[in-house]
Amino acid sequence: MEGQIDGKIKEERSQKLIDLSNKNELEYNKKYIGKEVEVLFEEKKDGNYVGHTQNYILAFAKSAQNLENKIEKGICKKAENDHIVLDIDNCNRIVTNV
Repeated sequence: MEGQIDGKIKEERSQKLIDLSNKNELEYNKKYIGKEVEVLFEEKKDGNYVGHTQNYILAFAKSAQNLENKIEKGICKKAENDHIVLDIDNCNRIVTNV
């Protein structure tokens, strides 16, 4: 059809936008390294407790305690593209059942 952009060009543009979005998300998550954040942990998955910060960043943490449905403070130790990794054992802890 006349005036249509070639499918290959569409794919390339789409991939550039995805790459830019991933880069921006990683840079945003890196800003939390070394900072204390509060997380509502919702479940345990693949050996990690998984939850979200107050501004909806996906967060992972390991713990010997059951963190499901609890709010915990932790220090961000690592930032990945789609989540942050917390150390909750070396933080001024508060535990709140939800």
